[in-house]
Amino acid sequence: MLGSHLLVLLAAAASASPLRARSDYQVKEHFHAPRSWSRIGRAPSEHVINLQIGLRQSRFSELERHLYEVSDPRHERYGQHLTADEVNELVAPSDDTLDLVHEWLEDNGIAKSHLEYSPAKDWIKVSLPVDQAEALLDTEYSVYRHETGGHIVRTPAWSLPRHLHDHVETIQPTNSFFRSAPRRSNVRPIVEDVKQPLARQKFVSSQAPLDADVSAICNTTFVTPHCLRSYYGTLDYVPQVPGKNKIGLTNYLDETSKRTDVKLFLQQFRPDAVSAADNFTIEVINDGDNTQTPNTPEQNDAGKNMEGNLDAETILGIGYPTPLIAYNTGGSPPFQPDANTETNSNEPYLDWVQHVLGQSDVPQVISTSYGDDEQTVPPSYAYTVCNMFAQLGARGVSLLFASGDAGVGDEGACISNNGTNATTFLPSFPDGCPYVTSVGATTGFSPERAAYDVLGSGSVFTSGGGFSNYFSQPSYQAEAVQNYSAAYLADGIYAGLYNASGRAYPDIAAQGQKFVVTWEGSNIRLDGTSASTPLASAIISLVNDALIAAGKKPLGFLNPWLYQGGWKAFNDITNGSAAGCGVDGFVAAEGWDPVTGFGTPNFPAILKSLGL
Repeated sequence: MLGSHLLVLLAAAASASPLRARSDYQVKEHFHAPRSWSRIGRAPSEHVINLQIGLRQSRFSELERHLYEVSDPRHERYGQHLTADEVNELVAPSDDTLDLVHEWLEDNGIAKSHLEYSPAKDWIKVSLPVDQAEALLDTEYSVYRHETGGHIVRTPAWSLPRHLHDHVETIQPTNSFFRSAPRRSNVRPIVEDVKQPLARQKFVSSQAPLDADVSAICNTTFVTPHCLRSYYGTLDYVPQVPGKNKIGLTNYLDETSKRTDVKLFLQQFRPDAVSAADNFTIEVINDGDNTQTPNTPEQNDAGKNMEGNLDAETILGIGYPTPLIAYNTGGSPPFQPDANTETNSNEPYLDWVQHVLGQSDVPQVISTSYGDDEQTVPPSYAYTVCNMFAQLGARGVSLLFASGDAGVGDEGACISNNGTNATTFLPSFPDGCPYVTSVGATTGFSPERAAYDVLGSGSVFTSGGGFSNYFSQPSYQAEAVQNYSAAYLADGIYAGLYNASGRAYPDIAAQGQKFVVTWEGSNIRLDGTSASTPLASAIISLVNDALIAAGKKPLGFLNPWLYQGGWKAFNDITNGSAAGCGVDGFVAAEGWDPVTGFGTPNFPAILKSLGL
């Protein structure tokens, strides 16, 4: 509940006179609040907002050209990734842009000494009370409440002087209602009636014979690292250059990866990797949480650290001894404003990607199990963050994101957010960004098929897939998508529910059901593309290890390689669909499909295709 102090402030704010409009200002962006958010009143004038101002990048088209050249196996520059300094030079704003923005800020009483800059100076950060932010942006901030609880301070529209519209891309937090939710079925991971003391658990041993039949190893109630390593062909591979190759994961929403749980997990399923539980790096960003003590009962009810444990345990269980970095980023929604938390800073992707871009040495693969419906994200925010992902790709980083757990959209929520309330499929962000690799989910082993699981609540977990409404279809996937559309969508099925010319996803898939996870000293079973993504990331990281050991460059941005022929080394998934929105959704088929992409990784085949 809102604190009484805030309620008093809201009442006072409601009686305040409207902000005086200025003739030289023009609305830069207007965005409808999603149906799940309700406005409850004006934001208190003294509430502090950490504004982030994204400036126009003067040479982004040139950066994009570099990205595609160094990621294209057919190009002579393939693998010649850029340095951090080279990327910063390409995305730095022009002197004219900086001068005009500085002048505007100073005219509003904000001195340069109060500003913080990203390394490329394409982002400016400044903390302001609500009343000053409202004057700066000619807008009005309000407190919004989400239907599941939690509050944020936002405004549906914001303005700038006309002469700045071509110099400022986005300013946040303004109209972004993005919640960056973990990609786990039914919001929280499945915790069926299987939570038992460790001593009573019986699983396929990590010491099963190397020549054991995969179907016997994997034909259990729980999916274990030994099963996954056997099934995808990494069991016999010994990483050769762990000192030169690294992998990362992202934690948001006050999540961390609990070392004691990770150790218990590895003791059971990867005994040779137990030391990694104490040695993997946890890097805290913007006051992210890294509490390693046992959860409170309330935190257990909320499933705290299930996601952080799942990601770390999966990556270490598959990729050990490759060094792991867990990025724990704070400032993530839902945000509860009260007398004790009067600062609003909940744009976690911005905080995380700015931090990583500021590092000279970053992991070659980074796994993210979080996302949200694309329509909850204002276009300016989505485009700007996506372009920042392109910067990491140009530096040789493979970014993998979970595609979602509700097929083409959550049942009962497939309604547009543009004011028309039209029925629509719900594509996911950041999966629609053309510079990342989206990971769907599979289940079963004989054969492997698109994930499908009926949850205890009666809802259904299916692999997320679809077409972006924001991002156009990149050329690298045009042929694959056209082939699918001609074969399965030519009759007009679902016409008007999706954007046929949008960026299509997922790109690949991996197992995503019945994962065993150690959490708070016990084993539980989880479903979700948030399991598939760290699994696929760990396998790609092992491919990078083999490449680096052979004197070659890491894969970097995966998609051009994948769509040009890398897909031939993946296991094609032809059964299942992306059910959601009350329909069967897109179907899995031969070749690429918007359910499982090109399928699941076949590690030995990938190495062979790369000449290793």
